[in-house]
Amino acid sequence: MNVAEKISIFVFLLQGVHCREFSISLPEKIEALSGSCVIIKCRFEIQEKYDEELTESAATGLWLKDGTNLNNNVVFNSKNPAPNHFECEIIGKLHEKNCTTIFCNINSNHNGNYYFRIEGEGGLKWTYTTTLVSIGVIDSPPKPTVQLYVDQKKVKDQEEVLEVLEVFEGSSVSLRCSAETLCSSSPPTLTWSSTPRIPLSESSRREELISDLNFTATHRQHRVTFTCTITYQLQDQNKTAQDSITVHVQYSPKNTSVSVLPSSSVLEGSSVTLTCSSEANPAVNYTWSRESEGEMEQLKTGDTLTFDRIDLKHRGLYYCTAHNQHGTQNSSVMLDIQYAPQISTSSSCTRTDVTVCFCEADGNPSPELEWHLSGRPVTNSSNTFISEERLSSTGLRSSISLHQYLTNTSTLQCVSNNTHGNDEQLFHLVFITQNAPCKYKWFNINSLLVGVAAGTSFMAILWVTTRLYKCIFRTQSGDKAGLIQTDGADSVDIRGEPFYVNKVMMSSAEAPILNHPEPLHYSTINFTNTDPESNNIRGISSLTTEYAVVRYFGQNIEDSEAKIRTFPSIPHGEAIYQVPHKAAAKAKLVQT
Repeated sequence: MNVAEKISIFVFLLQGVHCREFSISLPEKIEALSGSCVIIKCRFEIQEKYDEELTESAATGLWLKDGTNLNNNVVFNSKNPAPNHFECEIIGKLHEKNCTTIFCNINSNHNGNYYFRIEGEGGLKWTYTTTLVSIGVIDSPPKPTVQLYVDQKKVKDQEEVLEVLEVFEGSSVSLRCSAETLCSSSPPTLTWSSTPRIPLSESSRREELISDLNFTATHRQHRVTFTCTITYQLQDQNKTAQDSITVHVQYSPKNTSVSVLPSSSVLEGSSVTLTCSSEANPAVNYTWSRESEGEMEQLKTGDTLTFDRIDLKHRGLYYCTAHNQHGTQNSSVMLDIQYAPQISTSSSCTRTDVTVCFCEADGNPSPELEWHLSGRPVTNSSNTFISEERLSSTGLRSSISLHQYLTNTSTLQCVSNNTHGNDEQLFHLVFITQNAPCKYKWFNINSLLVGVAAGTSFMAILWVTTRLYKCIFRTQSGDKAGLIQTDGADSVDIRGEPFYVNKVMMSSAEAPILNHPEPLHYSTINFTNTDPESNNIRGISSLTTEYAVVRYFGQNIEDSEAKIRTFPSIPHGEAIYQVPHKAAAKAKLVQT
């Protein structure tokens, strides 16, 4: 019942209390759905003197359309219906002054203004010409009305959600859909839908055509349109009407992300742009920062960060912070700068008995390292050993150990490469060639120098000793025995090589006596590996043998025959010769 109907009834009652006259209560306007029915709520009053004539059996109700002429405008008579009359029924009780009427099978012919007439026994006949009801026929049902409630507070329209009440994520929201009841063979229904579709919790009160939709506001409901639909089931078809509302929810940043163009892996020297995006209401502000030495370095504001020419100093972890009045959210991306390999200047070699070289390279993607010896690739073998060590995600260290003997100067090369380029470094190596027997594999340049120094020192000492000996011998008296160097070979050894002995220098008074120790001493010096022609000592000290053997022979001349003994303890089977007394006597006879 609308406000106008309530006022009419109130006025009608007041009239009946003070002075009962003919009066009626009708709605001013009714919308009727084509194909359905329409209900006209109606109550009337008559003068008191006609009360006895308004009996249940005699009371008759008539409806006139677009006029009050009984011959032309009657469209319904409750006692005497005619073929051209509307299909209608007075469902109120006329003797109780209730003229509520239902018109069925509404069509466009029902459009118009309607007047009510009451008749009874005797003189009760009255047409209410001053009050009428207007019926308008519609093809679609009237729209339902959707209202928004936030935390049980009614909101007039959705603008207030944004500006007045501010629906935060987590608030309790209720949507109420209501619709007028129209006459139909079956009652209408209310249904909810949403775009995008989300699960709904619905409660309905069909007798009042009210349906409530309740949910907790989240960012998923922001800008979601909710639709309430009323459906009428008519005889030949269903007719529907709907109303919609779009919910606005304020919330903190969600789904913040960073995209990189062309990609997060970019070649050194290229241009790159970082773009930040986030979902929020109200819109967010963006701040860029970079982690540097454990601290956040602020860079700029705005949704993009651009590097026109990127280099290695720009690599690192970048953060985008999206913030509004309801909160903040971060997103990060690692900017990976790719570059060609670079070999470290600290790469070098160390040489002992084994030459070890190492090579360090840095590049992105991580480079590969190869070794080339005299232009040829080197792999692990019995003479070389190669190992690698990962220094970082972009750094690699490789070492090579060289055991092989080379016959000339060799060039060792470290080669590093990745998908963006290569780098190389040369190492110049000089190896000493030696053809010594296997037992002299330890021979090297240091041994050679030591040998030369030792041989030179020995020859100098020998020369000084010889000169000093000659000087002393020449100053001795005639009764002293002396030694002089012979001019020729005294004999030959078992190999046919000559050796020399000293002649005996004695006075006549001290002639040699048999079986008596003689004052003559013999000395033999042998130089192994001596060049017979040049008398130069070859090799080094460790390969040169110096020794002297002194033997003394006195008695038993017969047993003092020249003997040759070989001492197995002397290296390389060299012979040690002993000069017997007999050889000395022979030297003396030759002199005399």
